[in-house]
Amino acid sequence: MFSSIRYSLSVTKLKFMATIKGSSFALRRLGVKVGEGSRIYTRSFSGEPWLVSIGDRVTVAPGVDFITHDASSWLLRDEKGRRYRYARITVGNDVFIGANAMILPGVRIGNRVIVAAGSVVNRSIPDNCVVGGVPARFLRTFDEFERRGLATFRSEADKRGKNFREQVDSIVDEMMAPEISVPAKARAVNGPEVP
Repeated sequence: MFSSIRYSLSVTKLKFMATIKGSSFALRRLGVKVGEGSRIYTRSFSGEPWLVSIGDRVTVAPGVDFITHDASSWLLRDEKGRRYRYARITVGNDVFIGANAMILPGVRIGNRVIVAAGSVVNRSIPDNCVVGGVPARFLRTFDEFERRGLATFRSEADKRGKNFREQVDSIVDEMMAPEISVPAKARAVNGPEVP
């Protein structure tokens, strides 16, 4: 009970400090190691924020959970008492962690890594990887992502306009994502589209 009260106070303190001095300052005060040029948009650092280390030029999107303990170990007891499992989480340099990803105890994320939104990372990720899924799996190298992105994504030099909205509108990608493949059998069951 006291642990949950302490956690609630930590979250309240974090929100206040983040509002006044910025999220990196607030997280450092709670014990998270945050490198230079990092942008942290989540406030979910478990009850043990000092076990999380984040490198330089890292972006952590909203809703990302850093979980530094395995609470299921609480169910394990014998003559020595309850069991505990706490483990560090380390994030390298030049990393992007997408919205609502979950990083589990003992995970090391290497340098030049992208973790797709909604992924559950239960194993360490080496350098130069793009991963995604539940559980997260290798999708491509960061080098491949970088080559494709530099060739197809719009650049700062392409922006036009006087304000943020005009600038974004000037470079928005109008092409929609391709449709998912639906097996012919499933299409027959669903019938024709309704106008």
